[in-house]
Amino acid sequence: MAELTYTKIGDYYYPDLGFSPEEENAPPLGKYGMLHMTWMREHNSAKFGRMLLGGELYPYLREIDRQAHEMVDQIVQQMAEAEGVNEEMKANDQMRWVGLMNNFKASAEEIVLPQLVYA
Repeated sequence: MAELTYTKIGDYYYPDLGFSPEEENAPPLGKYGMLHMTWMREHNSAKFGRMLLGGELYPYLREIDRQAHEMVDQIVQQMAEAEGVNEEMKANDQMRWVGLMNNFKASAEEIVLPQLVYA
């Protein structure tokens, strides 16, 4: 666990909660990472605070975001294959293809969000 340093301001000591150099250059959190962070803050504030102070929160949230994106993409691909949605349909009937793909993504998120993001 990282050692915390403190700065005295007036009569009080405040923890120095800056970003590490690795985190400053890291990509921003995606949709699922942000959703999980909000859920953690509201429903598991002790773990949220512990991970934030220990510098473990953002790498953890990036991993949740990566896993959720992979799961959604995999489920969308499987649903598209099962329904026969392919590049030919995309070229011939773009609006139908977009509608089906949006429906597949919404369905995939209904599966992934409770399993990974809100758990």
